[in-house]
Amino acid sequence: MRDTRAELLIQAETLVRGRGYAGFSYADLAAAVGIRKASIHHHFPSKVDLGAALVAAYAARYEAALAAIRADVADGPGRIEAYGRLYLGGVEQGLGCLCAALAIEGDALPERLRRDIAAFFADHLVWLETVLREGQADSSVRAGTDPGGLARYVIATLEGALLMERLFASPDAFRGTLAVLVGGLRPR
Repeated sequence: MRDTRAELLIQAETLVRGRGYAGFSYADLAAAVGIRKASIHHHFPSKVDLGAALVAAYAARYEAALAAIRADVADGPGRIEAYGRLYLGGVEQGLGCLCAALAIEGDALPERLRRDIAAFFADHLVWLETVLREGQADSSVRAGTDPGGLARYVIATLEGALLMERLFASPDAFRGTLAVLVGGLRPR
């Protein structure tokens, strides 16, 4: 049996990651899924409802991935490298990060989406700061730099590399940037 809601979320995520929130309409989504626009409204009465569902699903996938990284990877630099590889899929698909694609639109977005995106990134900053602080405590991450500042640096570096290498279609260059980032976290 067809799961139309799931198909809508998959196609809408691709559209937002490729074009931005303002760059697609329900008509685009209906064409991508092969249904009428009215059917979309049955699942998502408004575009804001759709956007909120996209962010929630994306955040849930990342939450599971971050938990797996903490469980499977022992040291701080290894965890940051695994985190960076989550971004690599976007480069390979020619797509940006969903929440960064939304964040770029800033004040043009509905307040609900701005709050959801801020919460997504706040959760990542907490996770990264914890990983970096633990890495400093076990000496796998160089000491002397504030873990909160490093967490922001990690996200800024990866989001910037994703944006740039999406443009250049260069997963290898993204991997190189990730290697430099991780190498800079290791003790000297």
